[in-house]
Amino acid sequence: MVTQNSRNSFYLSRIRTIFRQGLVHPWPYRIVRLALAALFIYGSVTKLIDPKAFAATISAYDLVPEAFLPIVAIGLPLIETIAGLALVFDRPWGLHLITLLLALFVFVLGYGILGDLNIDCGCFGVEDLDKRAGLREAFYRDLVLIGIVAPYLYLSRRVRAAATVRDDGR
Repeated sequence: MVTQNSRNSFYLSRIRTIFRQGLVHPWPYRIVRLALAALFIYGSVTKLIDPKAFAATISAYDLVPEAFLPIVAIGLPLIETIAGLALVFDRPWGLHLITLLLALFVFVLGYGILGDLNIDCGCFGVEDLDKRAGLREAFYRDLVLIGIVAPYLYLSRRVRAAATVRDDGR
């Protein structure tokens, strides 16, 4: 006789196995990693095309002193490009850099929302979203990226490494 607990245990075990197999498989990891890399590289290129406009967007947040605006307006997109390329080439520090950038973006966007700033988020150029609503949309988008994508990338890397060690140890 099969009890409800044993049936639930079977289903949970099956779900766990499917989830683990999906993480170990290299293609979902590659797709997520390359999509995130493309997002960051695209965002950085749009900012580097017009650094003066991006500097004006940064200035509207009033977080960076005027003297450092040119450095930040060019440096931040360059760091985004480096982080995106690190993901393309599957460098582990790229994941750390992307996570750090996302945390920075969430902090800045949260500051803009709490300060009731009526400004552009500056995520993909200067005209990408509609002011205050755009800040909220970008804030939630970045939270989703941090909350789902980054842990998935870290977890899948760890699970794949453990599976490789198990396969090599036979």
